[in-house]
Amino acid sequence: MIAENQARTGTCRRASKDYREPVRPYRRDVWTRTIVDHVSARAPELRNSLAVDPHREITLVVKICLDWSISRLQGTLTIEDIDRLQAVLASWAGDGIGIDTVLHGVHEGFRAGMDLMFAQRRSTTSDEVRAVTGAVLELLRVVTATVGKSYVREYRALAIEHQVGVHTLTSALLRGRPTSTMATTFGALVAERYHVLAVSMPSHPDEENPDLNGQVVARRKLRRVQAALALHTRAAPLSLLSVDGGTILVPCAAGDTDTLTDELVEKLSTAAQVPLRVATVVADAADVPVAVGHAHELLDTADQLGRAPGVYRFEELALQYQLTRPGEARDRLAGQLAVLDDHPELLETLRAHIGTGLRRQATAKLLHLHPNTVDYRLRRVGELTGLDPSSSTGLWYLRSAMIARAGTSCEPR
Repeated sequence: MIAENQARTGTCRRASKDYREPVRPYRRDVWTRTIVDHVSARAPELRNSLAVDPHREITLVVKICLDWSISRLQGTLTIEDIDRLQAVLASWAGDGIGIDTVLHGVHEGFRAGMDLMFAQRRSTTSDEVRAVTGAVLELLRVVTATVGKSYVREYRALAIEHQVGVHTLTSALLRGRPTSTMATTFGALVAERYHVLAVSMPSHPDEENPDLNGQVVARRKLRRVQAALALHTRAAPLSLLSVDGGTILVPCAAGDTDTLTDELVEKLSTAAQVPLRVATVVADAADVPVAVGHAHELLDTADQLGRAPGVYRFEELALQYQLTRPGEARDRLAGQLAVLDDHPELLETLRAHIGTGLRRQATAKLLHLHPNTVDYRLRRVGELTGLDPSSSTGLWYLRSAMIARAGTSCEPR
């Protein structure tokens, strides 16, 4: 690419004879020292960030760039130096030096280098100005791109390493086998207690858009949620998530309230751009595997009952949870509504009446019926099931039967 640019632009051919003559070693050394001193003085944050040998590392980068510029002007350009530069920059990224710090140092180095190149001549022609400026701008482009690529590659590698570590630690917690050694290795701490969140993440509307790639939209939704989760600075959550949901473990702290979990779920819903349905329980680290099972069963209960998105806790759905547990009692209770299978309008009316809080007028409005029709259908429910919706006992059994029926309807056949 560099050689092609050189051949295409012909910049080197426009350079004067003086620029194409070899630069003596002593002059290169003087220029190198001058640029290094300038960068060290004008970009102290870079110098202070290099923990091993700042002077040597800055000198190495300056020599690479200076040699590139001189070779570029003299028509003897090779790309090996850029490979060396990329290796140095990758190590800086790995050491945690900010890319803005590096780029500031690069720009200060170019400023000093330009001054030196023009100062070597008492007068310069327009061709010489174009030659030097073209070489410097091309080098700046190459170096800036190299910095960006080096940092992206290094951060991507670090992110993958961190992701693997977090995944391993989370999996160990879910299996009940976390170790302090594992946590230390991955730079995390195993908390004494966790908020265990079972998460249901619905599809984003754009996933069904025929003009868009639904899988890409879903992955972007997941990445937004993971990014929002990473910004939860109060405690570092662990998670195993897919585009449909999953499990999140949030370390408990003294003084935690339900509000904190609600706020986190609200932030994640905002990031996903769809409302999440979440069930949460609290458990000791050793009990996380059992708690995860309970949380997801509680989430299934909320799903089966058609509950709205939001956060659900065990005490809110304890009765519903118990009624949907597999067993003969649940099956018998759910079976009391079997006689309504041939009368779907009666089952719909009963469900709507319970959903409106037993308000006759509201039920009629919801179903677009006359209130007398609602009364008739509820009487028919009582006649067929033997459970009178107008009595407290009959209504209690009917509501329980509907909950139990929701539990059986979602089981695999």
